This record gives sequence, structure tokens and C-alpha cells, in this order.
Amino acid sequence: MTKNPFACALAAALLGAILAGPALADTKDYEFQLVRQEAKVGEAVLDVRLVDRRTSKPVPDAVIFAKRIDMAPDSMEEMTSKIEQVPSAEPGVYRFKAKLTMAGGWQLSLGAKVQGETGTVEGKLFLKAVK
Repeated sequence: MTKNPFACALAAALLGAILAGPALADTKDYEFQLVRQEAKVGEAVLDVRLVDRRTSKPVPDAVIFAKRIDMAPDSMEEMTSKIEQVPSAEPGVYRFKAKLTMAGGWQLSLGAKVQGETGTVEGKLFLKAVK
């Protein structure tokens, strides 16, 4: 019995695809983006979009487990402020309330888990507090 070399190659390729399973994204495939680059000094609401870089679509239902805001852009990392996550009505947009105590550059650092992915998505975003 003779075997068709094309059929053997096709069968091997299909078997390899099945054994490899679905391709998973890497945490580097996700990116945090500030909706607005400026905020008023005082009680500020900061909106952050989490985006899948491969599709440019927002990523809903991520779990933000780490958040910090400080004045590292102005060489004052020790100048931190309170920040808390508050509900957002828009899927893929994560909202935070922070007290920006003075004008200048602020850094918002976030860590999140995306459903179905291993690893942590991390981001450092820079904004300007204005009077």
C-alpha cells in the first residue's frame, strides 16, 4: 500500500496543532492607557483603559490588584497619595479616585490580572496635575 506524502504531512501538521493547543497571549500584549493626560489638583478621577494591543479592543473584567500614585516624574517618589478604585460604567475602562496634593507630574502604577492569562499586566502612566 502506498501512502500519499501530502496526506502524511497534513496529518502531522494537524496533530502538531492539536497537541500545541490554543496560542495564549503574553502579558506584553496588553497596555494601560490614560483617557486624559491632565487632572485638576485636589480630588481627581482618573480613567484608565486596558487595551489588547493585538486587536486594539478594551479588555473588560481585569482584576486590578496593585495601584500606586506618586510624583516620581518630578523626582519626588516619596510623595505619594491615596488612591482607590471606583466603579466604571464603561467596559475596559478602570476608574480611580486620587488626591493630587500639588501641581506637577504624577505617575500611576498599576498591576492587573487578565482573565484567561497567566502573569501580571503592569503599567506606569504619567499625568500632569494642574491648578
